[in-house]
This record gives sequence, C-alpha cells and structure tokens, in this order.
Amino acid sequence: MNKLFDIFAEIKRQAKVDNNRVAESELPRLWILSPTASESILEGFRTSEDLENWEVGVHFLGNYLRTAIVAIHQLPRIEETLWLRILGKGRVQQQAIDELEALSPENPLRAKAIDLLLSLKTTLEVNQNIDQEDRNLIMRLSPIYEQKLAEAKQEGLQEGIQTERRKLIENLLRFRFGSLDTQLTGIIEPILAFSPDEFTPLLLQLSREELLDRFM
Repeated sequence: MNKLFDIFAEIKRQAKVDNNRVAESELPRLWILSPTASESILEGFRTSEDLENWEVGVHFLGNYLRTAIVAIHQLPRIEETLWLRILGKGRVQQQAIDELEALSPENPLRAKAIDLLLSLKTTLEVNQNIDQEDRNLIMRLSPIYEQKLAEAKQEGLQEGIQTERRKLIENLLRFRFGSLDTQLTGIIEPILAFSPDEFTPLLLQLSREELLDRFM
C-alpha cells in the first residue's frame, strides 16, 4: 500500500508541475485479488460493498485508501466474473475452468484464457515444490492441453503444434540451465521427435552432459 501512496504523491507532483488539479476520485485504485477472504478479515479492514455498482465479493476500504479487496470465492457465477474466478482456488477455480471450456470455440477470450492456463500448467510442471492443490490443477488442465493439441492436428496446424512444443522445450531448458547456448539449441530439434510426456521428465532429470550425449 506504501507503493500506492507513492504513486499518489507522484501524480499530484506532476499535476502541480502541469498546473492541473487531480480529484481524489481520479486517483488509481489498488485492487487486491484474494482467492478467499474471511468475514473477520473484511471486518478488520472495515470494508463495505457497493452493490448498486459492483457485484457481490468486491469490498472497498475507506475512500481515502483507494483500495478494494476482491474475494474471488464470493463472486457470482456469471461470465463477467469468469476471468477472475479462474484465479481462484479449489472448487471455485474448477467451476470456472468448466465454464471456460463450455464457451463457444469462436469466443476469442476462450482461446486466450486457455492459452494462459496452459502456460500456467507448464510453469507448475517445472516447479518441483508444488502442493496437492497445484497437482490437482495440473491434472485438470491436462485434458485441455491434449484436446488443444488434437484440435490443432485436426485442423492441419502441425506447424503450430511443433512451435508450441519447441517453446515448451526452450522454457524447460532455460529453467534448468539459465540460458540457451549453441549446444543446447542444437538438441531441440531431436527432442521434438518425442511427445511432451516423454521429453518433459528427461529435461527435468538429466544433467546437461547427459542431454548432450543423448541428443547431439
């Protein structure tokens, strides 16, 4: 919140330089997205809701603080809140993913959100210190990943599949070794002959020397 006040001060300093006046209502607001928020926490911050203008689950702190807490688990199950509920936890997140899959394939937001979720899946997979909830999310997203690959193949977008796999391999190599040098770049093409289920464990477990010996 200190950062928010620093931003306020900078805006007001600039307004003074420009000989302008900034109303309090024009200052930016800090949005705190929380998967859950207990009543005791909300009461502790003395939050209030503005149900005439905002949905249930959006809790505002005092006017001068310009801050709101979005309790994701309280948000209504409507399309307008879908993108926030995807950031939730447990059942709330699972329901949001189900709703996302049910959207029309022509919906541009559906494709973009699924891409972001699959990117999250990749990030979680390379992180060896994940909890059971993250493992459940990976399992939930795996069919979506496989379906996306199947759809791409059916549409004749084999090049797109290879590009996606190449990016995954590059990300895994960067995660393990920090950067891609000439030798590591040289083994990407041979690795592409394997499926993600086959090459992911290899890239996470084998040393640099073992990878070079196997794929060079």
